[in-house]
Amino acid sequence: MFIILVYDVGEKRVAKVLKICRKYLTWVQNSVFEGEITESAYKKLKLELKRAIVEDEDSVIFYILRTIKYSDREMLGRKKGGEEIFL
Repeated sequence: MFIILVYDVGEKRVAKVLKICRKYLTWVQNSVFEGEITESAYKKLKLELKRAIVEDEDSVIFYILRTIKYSDREMLGRKKGGEEIFL
């Protein structure tokens, strides 16, 4: 599956959440990651993030795509983060 992850967490937890996300996905830009991930790795990612965030204050959103076959990606402005994954 292909995941787009977006987070908004308290300043004290940003570095920890960033480190966890980098283990599983490609950094795209501030607070945004994307990439192919297995079902088991996705479960591990969610578990680690759940332990790192404060659920009353922070949020993490996962956009889950079964395939990127019909998707497209457009960008405006300066490129940040990892490699282009969408073709």
